[in-house]
Amino acid sequence: MSEPTNNSTDWSSSLAFLTLRAWLGVRSLVTGIEKFSGTRTVQQPLLDAAGNPDSSGAVVEVQQKFYSLSAYQAIPESMRDKFSQEPFMPAFLTTPFYAVLGWVLIVLGITVLLGVCTRVSLFAMGLLYVGLTVGLILIKQDAGIAWLAIHVVMIAYALTLEKHNRFAITRS
Repeated sequence: MSEPTNNSTDWSSSLAFLTLRAWLGVRSLVTGIEKFSGTRTVQQPLLDAAGNPDSSGAVVEVQQKFYSLSAYQAIPESMRDKFSQEPFMPAFLTTPFYAVLGWVLIVLGITVLLGVCTRVSLFAMGLLYVGLTVGLILIKQDAGIAWLAIHVVMIAYALTLEKHNRFAITRS
């Protein structure tokens, strides 16, 4: 069996980096977009077995998901309440963080996906996840801490593979 050439190793590393970059970018982008989602209750006619509106005029309430700027919520209300009781997280720090969290996730997701200032974007994403981890440590959310740790490890690994970044808009 012959040894792989440097070229095939470089391509493997490039593809590995591209895969990591795609996953991290999509994860950040979709998470940011989800910060702008909400649900509303709408009434719809009850359908019979044939799929036609029930003749009695009965209606059912259905939850529908929607996206809008007015639905923005950086974190669930239950977590916000826990954070507000944590003295290490004063409102003058958390309020601006909540205000920009969704937007930052979207921007970082796009820049990582497209390969715009990839190294800086990955590093910023890692710092954001470290910041989120601090909050989860303070409110003792161990499962969330573990998930974020996995993300940080993936970002750190992506940063080590960044030298193989062949598919990028900018180099940095």
